[in-house]
Amino acid sequence: MSINATLIIQMIVFAILVWFTMRFVWPPLTAALDERAKKIAEGLSAADKAKSDLAVANQRVEQQLSAARDDAAKRLADAERLAQQLVEEAKSRASDEGAKIIAAAKAEAEQEAVKARETLREQVAGLAVKGAEAILRREVNPAVHAELLSRLKTEL
Repeated sequence: MSINATLIIQMIVFAILVWFTMRFVWPPLTAALDERAKKIAEGLSAADKAKSDLAVANQRVEQQLSAARDDAAKRLADAERLAQQLVEEAKSRASDEGAKIIAAAKAEAEQEAVKARETLREQVAGLAVKGAEAILRREVNPAVHAELLSRLKTEL
Protein backbone atom coordinates (compact mmCIF):
# COMPACT_ATOMS: atom_id res chain seq x y z
CA MET A 1 0.00 0.00 0.00
CA SER A 2 2.80 2.19 0.43
CA ILE A 3 3.45 2.40 -3.29
CA ASN A 4 -0.10 3.19 -4.00
CA ALA A 5 -0.46 5.73 -1.22
CA THR A 6 2.83 7.35 -2.18
CA LEU A 7 1.77 7.45 -5.77
CA ILE A 8 -1.58 8.97 -4.91
CA ILE A 9 0.01 11.53 -2.57
CA GLN A 10 2.55 12.40 -5.24
CA MET A 11 -0.24 12.78 -7.76
CA ILE A 12 -2.16 15.03 -5.37
CA VAL A 13 0.98 17.10 -4.69
CA PHE A 14 1.64 17.25 -8.44
CA ALA A 15 -1.96 18.34 -9.11
CA ILE A 16 -1.66 21.03 -6.41
CA LEU A 17 1.63 22.15 -7.94
CA VAL A 18 0.06 22.30 -11.42
CA TRP A 19 -2.97 24.19 -10.05
CA PHE A 20 -0.70 26.62 -8.09
CA THR A 21 1.52 27.14 -11.13
CA MET A 22 -1.47 27.66 -13.44
CA ARG A 23 -3.12 30.02 -10.98
CA PHE A 24 -0.24 32.14 -9.64
CA VAL A 25 2.96 31.58 -11.65
CA TRP A 26 1.83 31.05 -15.22
CA PRO A 27 -0.30 34.24 -15.72
CA PRO A 28 2.52 36.68 -14.79
CA LEU A 29 4.96 34.72 -16.98
CA THR A 30 2.61 34.76 -19.97
CA ALA A 31 1.82 38.43 -19.36
CA ALA A 32 5.55 39.26 -19.26
CA LEU A 33 6.16 37.22 -22.42
CA ASP A 34 3.20 38.85 -24.18
CA GLU A 35 4.38 42.31 -23.17
CA ARG A 36 7.91 41.54 -24.33
CA ALA A 37 6.56 40.26 -27.68
CA LYS A 38 4.44 43.41 -27.97
CA LYS A 39 7.49 45.64 -27.31
CA ILE A 40 9.54 43.72 -29.85
CA ALA A 41 6.75 44.05 -32.42
CA GLU A 42 6.47 47.79 -31.70
CA GLY A 43 10.25 48.14 -32.02
CA LEU A 44 10.24 46.32 -35.35
CA SER A 45 7.31 48.44 -36.53
CA ALA A 46 9.12 51.61 -35.46
CA ALA A 47 12.28 50.42 -37.24
CA ASP A 48 10.30 49.75 -40.44
CA LYS A 49 8.62 53.14 -40.15
CA ALA A 50 12.01 54.79 -39.56
CA LYS A 51 13.41 53.01 -42.64
CA SER A 52 10.53 54.23 -44.79
CA ASP A 53 10.85 57.75 -43.32
CA LEU A 54 14.59 57.66 -44.03
CA ALA A 55 13.94 56.55 -47.61
CA VAL A 56 11.41 59.37 -48.08
CA ALA A 57 13.83 61.87 -46.51
CA ASN A 58 16.68 60.66 -48.75
CA GLN A 59 14.44 60.99 -51.78
CA ARG A 60 13.44 64.52 -50.72
CA VAL A 61 17.10 65.42 -50.15
CA GLU A 62 18.01 64.10 -53.61
CA GLN A 63 15.22 66.16 -55.15
CA GLN A 64 16.36 69.27 -53.31
CA LEU A 65 19.99 68.65 -54.29
CA SER A 66 18.95 68.18 -57.90
CA ALA A 67 16.93 71.40 -57.78
CA ALA A 68 19.87 73.21 -56.19
CA ARG A 69 22.25 71.90 -58.86
CA ASP A 70 19.86 72.99 -61.60
CA ASP A 71 19.48 76.40 -59.99
CA ALA A 72 23.26 76.75 -59.65
CA ALA A 73 23.73 75.76 -63.29
CA LYS A 74 21.12 78.34 -64.37
CA ARG A 75 22.74 81.05 -62.28
CA LEU A 76 26.17 80.16 -63.66
CA ALA A 77 24.86 80.28 -67.22
CA ASP A 78 23.18 83.63 -66.52
CA ALA A 79 26.39 84.99 -65.00
CA GLU A 80 28.43 83.82 -67.98
CA ARG A 81 25.92 85.33 -70.40
CA LEU A 82 25.95 88.62 -68.46
CA ALA A 83 29.76 88.64 -68.38
CA GLN A 84 29.88 88.02 -72.16
CA GLN A 85 27.37 90.81 -72.69
CA LEU A 86 29.41 93.18 -70.52
CA VAL A 87 32.57 92.28 -72.45
CA GLU A 88 30.80 92.94 -75.75
CA GLU A 89 29.49 96.27 -74.48
CA ALA A 90 32.96 97.24 -73.26
CA LYS A 91 34.44 96.30 -76.66
CA SER A 92 31.77 98.33 -78.42
CA ARG A 93 32.38 101.34 -76.17
CA ALA A 94 36.15 101.02 -76.62
CA SER A 95 35.71 100.81 -80.39
CA ASP A 96 33.49 103.90 -80.34
CA GLU A 97 35.97 105.76 -78.17
CA GLY A 98 38.82 104.72 -80.47
CA ALA A 99 36.89 105.96 -83.51
CA LYS A 100 36.22 109.27 -81.75
CA ILE A 101 39.89 109.63 -80.80
CA ILE A 102 40.98 108.82 -84.35
CA ALA A 103 38.46 111.31 -85.78
CA ALA A 104 39.64 113.98 -83.33
CA ALA A 105 43.28 113.27 -84.20
CA LYS A 106 42.50 113.48 -87.92
CA ALA A 107 40.63 116.75 -87.42
CA GLU A 108 43.49 118.14 -85.35
CA ALA A 109 46.04 117.03 -87.97
CA GLU A 110 43.92 118.64 -90.68
CA GLN A 111 43.77 121.86 -88.67
CA GLU A 112 47.53 121.78 -88.15
CA ALA A 113 48.04 121.21 -91.88
CA VAL A 114 45.74 124.15 -92.67
CA LYS A 115 47.64 126.33 -90.19
CA ALA A 116 50.96 125.22 -91.68
CA ARG A 117 49.70 126.04 -95.20
CA GLU A 118 48.49 129.44 -94.04
CA THR A 119 51.84 130.12 -92.39
CA LEU A 120 53.67 128.93 -95.51
CA ARG A 121 51.49 131.15 -97.71
CA GLU A 122 52.20 134.11 -95.49
CA GLN A 123 55.92 133.39 -95.65
CA VAL A 124 55.82 132.89 -99.43
CA ALA A 125 53.85 136.12 -99.80
CA GLY A 126 56.37 137.91 -97.60
CA LEU A 127 59.26 136.51 -99.63
CA ALA A 128 57.52 137.42 -102.88
CA VAL A 129 57.03 140.96 -101.63
CA LYS A 130 60.68 141.10 -100.52
CA GLY A 131 61.78 139.75 -103.90
CA ALA A 132 59.61 142.26 -105.75
CA GLU A 133 60.94 145.03 -103.53
CA ALA A 134 64.49 144.01 -104.18
CA ILE A 135 63.84 143.85 -107.91
CA LEU A 136 62.20 147.24 -107.92
CA ARG A 137 64.97 148.86 -105.87
CA ARG A 138 67.63 147.80 -108.23
CA GLU A 139 67.67 148.74 -111.71
CA VAL A 140 65.94 146.63 -114.18
CA ASN A 141 68.62 144.27 -115.38
CA PRO A 142 67.83 140.79 -116.70
CA ALA A 143 70.99 139.24 -115.25
CA VAL A 144 70.32 140.68 -111.82
CA HIS A 145 66.66 139.63 -112.07
CA ALA A 146 67.67 136.09 -112.92
CA GLU A 147 70.08 136.04 -109.98
CA LEU A 148 67.40 137.37 -107.61
CA LEU A 149 64.87 134.86 -108.90
CA SER A 150 67.33 131.99 -108.44
CA ARG A 151 67.98 133.14 -104.81
CA LEU A 152 64.22 133.34 -104.27
CA LYS A 153 63.83 129.79 -105.58
CA THR A 154 66.44 128.51 -103.20
CA GLU A 155 64.75 130.30 -100.26
CA LEU A 156 61.41 128.76 -101.12
